[in-house]
Amino acid sequence: MIRSTMRYAPCAMRDSGFTYIALLAAIVIIGISLGAAGKYWQNVMMREKEEELLFRGEQYRLAIERYFLSIPGRRQYPPDLDELLKDSRSAAGKRHLRQKYKDPITGEDFEVIRDLTKGNRITGVYSKSDKEPLRTAGFEEPYMEFEGKKKYNEWKFVFMPPSGTTGWPLRPVLPGQPVRPPQPQLKTN
Repeated sequence: MIRSTMRYAPCAMRDSGFTYIALLAAIVIIGISLGAAGKYWQNVMMREKEEELLFRGEQYRLAIERYFLSIPGRRQYPPDLDELLKDSRSAAGKRHLRQKYKDPITGEDFEVIRDLTKGNRITGVYSKSDKEPLRTAGFEEPYMEFEGKKKYNEWKFVFMPPSGTTGWPLRPVLPGQPVRPPQPQLKTN
């Protein structure tokens, strides 16, 4: 009886060795899969941050545009970002921006763009991040110039009034409504 148990002992050792190798292979495969999934989710999160950067930058650009155009005959850029939250030029303290937004890429405040020729007033914002963007093409108006940019800090959200458009706009500016210059009218004879 003792001999029969001795006969099966090497088989049991071989089976446990095979199980150990199979377990190691499974761990390696799971590790590779988790690494690929992590890379995928990192790209998904970065794309969401890019979209949020575009949204927040557009909110600032539109707020600067509304501030600039809100008082006819007194067109000027805001002196600081707090002025977009409560316009001190009117008694009611009109709001052009709902809240101050943080840069979604860095988590810090946006960097402001100032026009030194207009009394050091704010004309736009941009991200401080020098990371490379995932999106480099397929931008819509007014951000066509973002195509081919190598860093997020090259994405400038700036409002510049169209040159040579006196009296523009002819309609009131409503919050959340983009302001576009009037289109030329075709003459018909």
